[in-house]
Amino acid sequence: MPLSASPFVLRAKQLDIDAVRHLAARVELVTVIGQLIHALQRERGACSIFLASHGLQFNEQHLNAQQAATPLEQQLRSLFDAQLDPAQGATARLLSLMAWVLLDLDALHELRRQIDRCQPSAHDSVAAFSRVIAGLVELVFHLADSTVHPGVSRQLVAFVHLVQGKEAAGQERAVGGQLFASGQALPVEQERITHLIDAQERSLAVFEEFADPALRARWQQLQLTPTVAQLERLRRTLCTARPGAALDAQLSGRWFEVASERITDLWQLETELVQDLRQACARQLLQLQQELQDAEGLVQRLRNTPPPHTHAVVEFFGISGHPGTVPLLAQPPGEAPPDTQARDAQAMSSMVELLQAQTARLASVEMELEAAKRALHERKIIERAKGVLMSRMGLSEEAAFRALQKTAMDQNRRLLDVAEATLSLPDLAFARPPAPAAD
Repeated sequence: MPLSASPFVLRAKQLDIDAVRHLAARVELVTVIGQLIHALQRERGACSIFLASHGLQFNEQHLNAQQAATPLEQQLRSLFDAQLDPAQGATARLLSLMAWVLLDLDALHELRRQIDRCQPSAHDSVAAFSRVIAGLVELVFHLADSTVHPGVSRQLVAFVHLVQGKEAAGQERAVGGQLFASGQALPVEQERITHLIDAQERSLAVFEEFADPALRARWQQLQLTPTVAQLERLRRTLCTARPGAALDAQLSGRWFEVASERITDLWQLETELVQDLRQACARQLLQLQQELQDAEGLVQRLRNTPPPHTHAVVEFFGISGHPGTVPLLAQPPGEAPPDTQARDAQAMSSMVELLQAQTARLASVEMELEAAKRALHERKIIERAKGVLMSRMGLSEEAAFRALQKTAMDQNRRLLDVAEATLSLPDLAFARPPAPAAD
């Protein structure tokens, strides 16, 4: 029958609306995750100075940061609980990641108790907080990867890489604060600072590529502020000091302040980006609801005045007056008069236009979605390759990335290609050579 397509058109519209509603709910979840990450990043940085100074500095700051993070943890737990409702559409992978995050959050109580007693080292404290935050960042990445949607795909990619860049900046603040507060330049931590600077630049370059022009301009302006110049001077102090050389412990507070100003700038960009995502979801939802109403009205008109099958065929295969179209058939005896036929033909033409518009809309976002998925895929492959090198060769994160980066440069290949090749290698390729036999 000519109208058999109408239920599919309406259902497609409704599925679009459901997808945007789910996306809007995920944006709210990501918002709280981002707030908790920001609070834990500050707590990690304050605790690193507190522990490296043996409790002489940042006692009040680390307690205040802990108090700021605790209610956000409870808020996130409530949102996680809501995801158990089947109507939320949470996948098995998403629920598993949430379970890991909850285990990490449960471990924070004991970590904080030990920190209050100055029991862990600053290095171990930074590592413990970083593990918790890494789980939250991975959850943000999964939410973005699983909800890439036309109209917000570029914003989602920008958001994920901004979060990742900000986390590298947060780790840099913690490690740098630890170095200054300890009063001594340690080669391992200096190398880690260098790695974290590189990681920020990589992530923020992708953010800049996918951010909208206004946000990109704001980021470029922030690169020219006095804060960035001060941070660069302090970075040089840390990275160029001879191994084992003395560092001015009094600079730990200044380092924390300057690094925090940069992180706050990134946090403001993140907040603006989340607001843009909310508004984009609201606009899309409003537009789709209007399109659904228009489509429902069109379908109802067609049901009230169903066109003859012959005229439907004519309209689907051509429009009178255009080359190669099927000519209008003569009116058979007993059929509707010409003016009714014209209205029927116009109604069917509207249905065709609706289908054409929907098809064109889907086609117009295909390239945008492909670019977004490619960016997220590249990040995933590189992170997996790093993990393989770390687990199979016992490398640190910094050393694993350096190995991938050096191979890419030596072979004049893309980092992504090297990462993919690494993942395809058998376990035997990572076996360490046997120790030389004793004489």
